[in-house]
Amino acid sequence: MLNQLLQELPHQTNILEATFGLEREGLRITESGQIATTDHPVCLGSRSFHPYIQTDFSEEQLELITPISYSTSQARRRLGAIWDVTQASLAKKEVIWPLSMPPYLQDQDIQVAKLENQEEVAYRKHLVKTYGKKLQSISGLHYNFGLGQNLLQSLFDLSQSDNLVAFKNQVYMKLARQFLNYQWFVTYLFGASPLAEKDFYPTRPQGLARALRASRAYGYSNAKSLHISFSSLEAYINDIQASIDQGQLSLEKEFYSAVRLRGSSSSQDYLKKGISYLEFRNFDIDPFDPLGISQETLDSFHLFLLALLWLDDLEDCDQRLKAAKELNEAVALAGPRDPLPAQADPQPILEAMQGLLDHFHLDAYYQDLVDQMALALKAPERTICGRIFSHIADASLAAFGLKQALAYHQEARQAPYALKGYESMELSTQMLMFDAIQKGIHLEILDEQDQFLKLWHKDHVELVKNGNMTSKDNYVVPLAMANKTVTKKLLDQAGFPTPQGQEFASKEQALRYYPLIAEKPIVVKPKSTNFGLGISIFQKPASQTDYEKALDIAFAEDSAVLVEAFITGTEYRFFTLNGTCQAVLLRLPANVVGDGKHTIKELVALKNQDPLRGSDHRSPLEKIQVGPIEKLMLAQEGYQEETVLAKGVRVQLRRNSNISTGGDSIDLTDQMDQSYKDLAAQMADTIGAWVCGVDLIIADITEKADLNQPNVHCIEVNFNPSMYMHTYPYQGPGQALTPKILQELFPEVAILA
Repeated sequence: MLNQLLQELPHQTNILEATFGLEREGLRITESGQIATTDHPVCLGSRSFHPYIQTDFSEEQLELITPISYSTSQARRRLGAIWDVTQASLAKKEVIWPLSMPPYLQDQDIQVAKLENQEEVAYRKHLVKTYGKKLQSISGLHYNFGLGQNLLQSLFDLSQSDNLVAFKNQVYMKLARQFLNYQWFVTYLFGASPLAEKDFYPTRPQGLARALRASRAYGYSNAKSLHISFSSLEAYINDIQASIDQGQLSLEKEFYSAVRLRGSSSSQDYLKKGISYLEFRNFDIDPFDPLGISQETLDSFHLFLLALLWLDDLEDCDQRLKAAKELNEAVALAGPRDPLPAQADPQPILEAMQGLLDHFHLDAYYQDLVDQMALALKAPERTICGRIFSHIADASLAAFGLKQALAYHQEARQAPYALKGYESMELSTQMLMFDAIQKGIHLEILDEQDQFLKLWHKDHVELVKNGNMTSKDNYVVPLAMANKTVTKKLLDQAGFPTPQGQEFASKEQALRYYPLIAEKPIVVKPKSTNFGLGISIFQKPASQTDYEKALDIAFAEDSAVLVEAFITGTEYRFFTLNGTCQAVLLRLPANVVGDGKHTIKELVALKNQDPLRGSDHRSPLEKIQVGPIEKLMLAQEGYQEETVLAKGVRVQLRRNSNISTGGDSIDLTDQMDQSYKDLAAQMADTIGAWVCGVDLIIADITEKADLNQPNVHCIEVNFNPSMYMHTYPYQGPGQALTPKILQELFPEVAILA
């Protein structure tokens, strides 16, 4: 019934619709190549509920788990983020071993996972007794696959079945059978475990292999007497139950098949609920890819699975799979560059993949994947294990494995402020995502461009935009903070000092105001702005020409402009959260220091090479621009872009000190007197803000805050204040704020423990 259904689907069918999930295991090792003796990293939160990072068999064996994804690229991107978080969470001088077969180890090096669930601990002790510790230290990658709902429905509509659950079960059982029949195909192309280190096995394999982990003799394997039939779901269930009753298996999950039925903990449930997806377990870790599996491998295997459904189903299933098991064993234990044995005929599966390409008009990318597989089938040196062969030295992969592990760790730790794969998102949002993944808070990106996240733990759901905009702030508060006139009036009415000034709705009105401020230092800024856009600061009286230019710049950002008195002192950013000041930052305006050799323009370019500097708020510091405002400031100080500055001379290119306009950040949280921190928190409470940035001008921070003396003024209160500049400052220790946001949102989870 299932044989020709794919061929009957319309050509425009989305044959690639599917769900994917990846589970990647890996051993923690030291930088010298020994198994780590430390426990599972405490900073990764609780293993009792963590959805992304778990402990597998042993305390040193990590398991990284992606959520359900709707494309292979999404699954790999998520795995990359989890991998990035894991690398950053390792103890100092620890890395992750990049091969399936472990480095040299002995039984006493392996600590059985110290889990809270005693049933899981008991199961691991059973595995030790039955299979030994060393075998369990072999790591791999599991590829979870489910056909898309629309695709399944289309196939069901073509079938003669009247029961969708039974039909799904038939489809997945056929897929499982055919996979076992062609497992050798996957073992040949993607096997990557050619040898074991000294003393790993009681009897060392003779010569090199292609995939020890995929072999019955040396990999994960139940007793030879165990037989589980895949001829039908009913036969499978009966055999599983019988094996448990007879003591051959302790639990269903002890059945070490290369493919598992998934969707329920009990196979009996599949008869009523149906199989949800299949778990393919025979992937070795690819040491040439930091994540252990490449995008091309993911897509090649997807195409391979669809081709299995294109093929006619097996007749005399049990006998065919018995022979297929022997064939897979021969391929697995063959040398890394040995050709396929004569009985391994790849032609049917290649023709099926080509049939899929042609029928559903798949693009050239998939044609290239098929072509590359066909080439590798004839040239084993092109396979993963064939490539590994070149790196074997003295019957060992220790040197190669350690080299790869160190390189991947270093690569993952570059730009530690960014979440790999999500660098296009706003940086504070990346940092919040990092912490959510690390601590085991479920995460979904609702709108990537709009930085909108859904976070949840059990039934507790929180929506977060831009890293710290949440339901904790009511709707009107950000609107009030965005309007500088409203903010100023609320603070004035509460008795907090703010700069005196006036608002203008037109340039003409603002120009008529000039005679009143012609002899005064002033600030010209848009009524509603963020990131310091459109602000001009005149510490000395401005000429009417410069004043008019500043008005043009401000009106370009908003329809109304504020002209305020310039307050003498130093500006500081106070980050407040739920009534408490959490961080204080001194922000220096964009500036360069002369060396007697380079022009101001060249000095800007040199300073912009700092790896902390980037664009569009994707780095802790922004690159310095030389635009109209900067040129105006230079002219006021008697400089031009081509001026060569004397050594040690500092020139400011901006008066406003926003990091978003190229400023420098200096963390002064510990140095700032508590009276100012309390004052900033009180101002935030006056506005009603759960989270905000309070900008204070302070004349002398050695004095305590005193509202009766003109030593402090609030020039701005900011909604959605950036957090990254506090965490990764230009100078100073930095303050981690996103974990505190998460702790406030999810007090039931020990984020800060």
